[in-house]
Amino acid sequence: MSRIREPQRSFADLEFVQQGIELEPTLKRIAAFLDTHATLVDGVHRDLVRGLKHPTTGRTGLTASQVLRSLILMRVKNWDYRELRERIADGYTLRHFTDFDSQSVPKHDAFNRAFNRVTAATLQAVNAAVIQAAITLGLEDGTKLRVDTTVVETDIHHPTDSTLLWDAVRVLTRLVRQLHDQVPAGVGAFTNRTRSARRRMRELQRMTAMERHTQQVPTYRALIHITDQVVAQARAVVARVRLPKGPLSTRVTIEALCQEIGDYCDLAARVIRQTRRRVLQGEQVPADEKIYSIFEPHTDLIKRGKEQKPIEFGHKVFLAESGHGLITQYRVLTGNPADRDQVAPSLERHTDLFGHAPDLYSADRGFFSAATLEVCHTAGVTCPCIPQAGGKRSAEREAMEKSRPFKQGQRFRAGIEGRISVLFRGRGMKRALVEGREHFDLLVGAAVLANNLLVIAALWRRQHARRRRPAA
Repeated sequence: MSRIREPQRSFADLEFVQQGIELEPTLKRIAAFLDTHATLVDGVHRDLVRGLKHPTTGRTGLTASQVLRSLILMRVKNWDYRELRERIADGYTLRHFTDFDSQSVPKHDAFNRAFNRVTAATLQAVNAAVIQAAITLGLEDGTKLRVDTTVVETDIHHPTDSTLLWDAVRVLTRLVRQLHDQVPAGVGAFTNRTRSARRRMRELQRMTAMERHTQQVPTYRALIHITDQVVAQARAVVARVRLPKGPLSTRVTIEALCQEIGDYCDLAARVIRQTRRRVLQGEQVPADEKIYSIFEPHTDLIKRGKEQKPIEFGHKVFLAESGHGLITQYRVLTGNPADRDQVAPSLERHTDLFGHAPDLYSADRGFFSAATLEVCHTAGVTCPCIPQAGGKRSAEREAMEKSRPFKQGQRFRAGIEGRISVLFRGRGMKRALVEGREHFDLLVGAAVLANNLLVIAALWRRQHARRRRPAA
């Protein structure tokens, strides 16, 4: 479908403009910022037309500006797709903000498809351009930097070997049934083992600690055997399927189902291997070799020493915030790397962005090491405010951590905890209700972009207020 950059204004739009209907002040400043920096949508436009053979012909779709502004609005308000569509359709001010004006607003699934075409790399570039624009406007000087890591959860249930095996059995059975309905001659023999798999999964869940000593291994062995049979039968079904000579849509559906069954068979095989190693062979499987969900296989197990949440499932996210509240850096990390490993890259990125190292670099004790302090001093940080983690402090270190600048730096560091709370509660970043690593990264980038635009709007308002203030 075609993509147009600037939809034509109608007489109804001109009438609303003449009546003086204006946006809410914060959204108005964000819209003004986006209007001033119109090149931000170029990367989004490239993503929307990516893979289209004839991007200039066909039905008119969402423009790049509409997609970017709707995505920002969705994160600013923390709405889901249905509420986003309803709010835009019901209010002229939101229609104006998202560039729909008097045009018809598409259904919620159109927003979903459009957002999913935007890549995480594009949003990273948009965020970088927004930060650079804030620097150019004099809204940020980069003299202070506070950093922290947090965990954004993936949308999975608590993983156990028994529930993962049960997931594999039920999903493969469901997909084979769908394939059977699409193939005219059927898929042949396939035994439905969901009842027996569910029974053994529930037996394992209900076992007491005493019963596990004698009954866990035989029950797991039976559940593994069932899952192994289902995987083998599913692979045999895919091997037997022949594409019919019917409509193209049917052949495409059959090919997609065969591909999906093959992917889930591979994931199920990984679950079977890790269960055999852990339960039957008594081996301690390393965390980076485990799979925690067949639906979100990219999920990592994170241990951060938190008493209320000793284990979290998702991805660790590194955040760096400036003295004025802008998130100048964010990275979705793979695995569970140590926080101290992020100090050198963050200082290098900050220096590239602002042309100098921050005077104050503030972090919690998880970032402490002799090497990180050396990195800070080499980069030119005047006050590396990182408390010592464990061990006996020297007299010099004790005096430094009790000094006024260090305590002020730690009070400044506490502000990033509030920023993380806002991202979680207000921008929908606590749990990623999306599928796949690419969309996970996109969610984090959209939340950060919405935060930065809100902060820029507030800084812009204060800057203009100071300029209008009369001299005493």
